[in-house]
Amino acid sequence: MSKLNLTHTDLATIGYPQGRPTSVALNIMHKNYKRAERQVVLQLLTDLFNNPYNYVEDEILQKIANELIVEENTIKEIPLKPQADEFRVFGQEFIEDGAMQQMNTAMRLPISMGGSLMPDAHQGYGLPIGGVLATNNAVIPFGVGVDIGCRMCLTIYDVPAVYLKGHLAKFKQMLMEHTRFGINCSFEKPIDDEIFERPLFNEMPLLRQLKDRAYRQIGTSGSGNHFVEFGEVTIQDPNNEWNLETTKTYIGILSHSGSRGLGATIAQTYTKIAMEKCPLPNEAKHLAWLDLDTQAGQEYWLAMNLAGDYASACHHQIHRRLAKALGAKPLAIIENHHNFAWKEQLSNGTKVIVHRKGATPAGKGVLGIIPGSMATPGFIVRGKGFADSLNSASHGAGRVLSRTKAKQNITNKELKQRLLHAGVTLLGGGLDEAPMAYKDINKVMAQQTDLVTVVGTFNPKIVRMATDDKSED
Repeated sequence: MSKLNLTHTDLATIGYPQGRPTSVALNIMHKNYKRAERQVVLQLLTDLFNNPYNYVEDEILQKIANELIVEENTIKEIPLKPQADEFRVFGQEFIEDGAMQQMNTAMRLPISMGGSLMPDAHQGYGLPIGGVLATNNAVIPFGVGVDIGCRMCLTIYDVPAVYLKGHLAKFKQMLMEHTRFGINCSFEKPIDDEIFERPLFNEMPLLRQLKDRAYRQIGTSGSGNHFVEFGEVTIQDPNNEWNLETTKTYIGILSHSGSRGLGATIAQTYTKIAMEKCPLPNEAKHLAWLDLDTQAGQEYWLAMNLAGDYASACHHQIHRRLAKALGAKPLAIIENHHNFAWKEQLSNGTKVIVHRKGATPAGKGVLGIIPGSMATPGFIVRGKGFADSLNSASHGAGRVLSRTKAKQNITNKELKQRLLHAGVTLLGGGLDEAPMAYKDINKVMAQQTDLVTVVGTFNPKIVRMATDDKSED
């Protein structure tokens, strides 16, 4: 039987707080249970964590129990600021009360340094979707979101858009053969990627455990609002970065997805750690943070950045597969995260951590993509660096109906009619992603003319998404 090997992350996943409780537990278990089965030891530590008073007379485990009891009696709830700091709201008439309340709560955190709310904002967990929050040397896992590094990627090809209409079956087949959607999807033969050569995959125990799954899922997309589309690209700005003509309509491939199971597990693991270390009032509990000067904070920061790079690698594989099938080389590639945290500085020079949970980076000259829905245009944008928005813009149109309400209020007939009117072919998808479930993207864009300049548009024509049961392979 192999020697027991427990780590700080193993205990943090159970809920053990960092510091003496974890150190004492590791020392005692490695000394007294070194030949025990790992799963048996983890189960014992779980019961000990949940019921420490049951072990206060145990000759071996009483020291761990006493540490947990002391910790339980000393951790106190962190108070919020009496009043929320001011923050700028864009398109307030489009934003539900729940999102406003969540942003107000975020601006009462003692670490908050600034914030803004985008016109596509709607209620989420912790920070609202469309919320931007600057903090003082701290990162909030739920301020980044569960799908770390969720992003957009657009490739533009020198292929006339009319080619889509004349070869519809061919383009549909490309999407069916070269994309995969759903929670457990994978390709039969995943393509290796240099991302897996990163030392962090072997240095961090959690990432080491997730590496095989990440390898299987490379180049795939999730469920929900994730998609890969063929569409028509038109450029409006004659001074665009790629010298593309404004009189031509190009074929483009637009994809939206994130870091798959890798990012979700990182988010869940470190959110639990944050909530243990940072107890907040109930209305703010999902805004628990990790100080970047702590081990857990540094671990999350490194893992988050790796997940973001992994999400980018997934998009690049999607686009390379389709480019090979299309037999064309790209004229331009534009991409951006919209679930991430960055080290930036405010207009007054203060260094902060900026969380964009469903918000597009829009620093001066920064390019990005703001999609609409499966039947409405998306926009290629260039940031203006507007300080009041924390250099951010919306990440899409934003939901006006929850997934449940969309299914209750929209019929299949209505969806088919809308797609027919827009000239869009849908592969997969469901009523929860119907265009009617989203705000009017043109009205959303009109609320952020101070934030971005529109460089061009993307009109979807063939859209592939996960099926309604979210288990497509």
